Amino acid sequence: MDSSSDSSALLLLAGSLLAVAFVYGVLVPSDVLGGDGSQVVLYVVVGWVPFTLVFYALGRGFSSPEALPSMRSADAGLALVLVLLLLSLGLEAWGISPEQLPEAYVLQAVGIFVGLALFGWGIGRRSRAIGHRADS
Repeated sequence: MDSSSDSSALLLLAGSLLAVAFVYGVLVPSDVLGGDGSQVVLYVVVGWVPFTLVFYALGRGFSSPEALPSMRSADAGLALVLVLLLLSLGLEAWGISPEQLPEAYVLQAVGIFVGLALFGWGIGRRSRAIGHRADS
């Protein structure tokens, strides 16, 4: 991989880390502590994009796949995110809100972030391998 590709991966990583820190370190806590809390879900969902980009940049910049890797990790991550989102919607439809039973949503929230990390990493590795093949 050439140095411009490595530097763009590092730039994407730095920008994404800043965005994640801003969303989850500033916006979410200020909305929760401000008492209103009406925008928290929006901020968390918007924060999923830079979080996924962090792992994409890590996969793109710091992996070294020999051959074209399979998309299993990205597929598994996306499936995990979708299943857990549906489970969350199901709990909400059954009348179990996060305010009533927050413990039921903690495992799902962690699983969604793990799924997003797997998705970003898988796409980043695949992108790195495709870019390496094009350079050869």
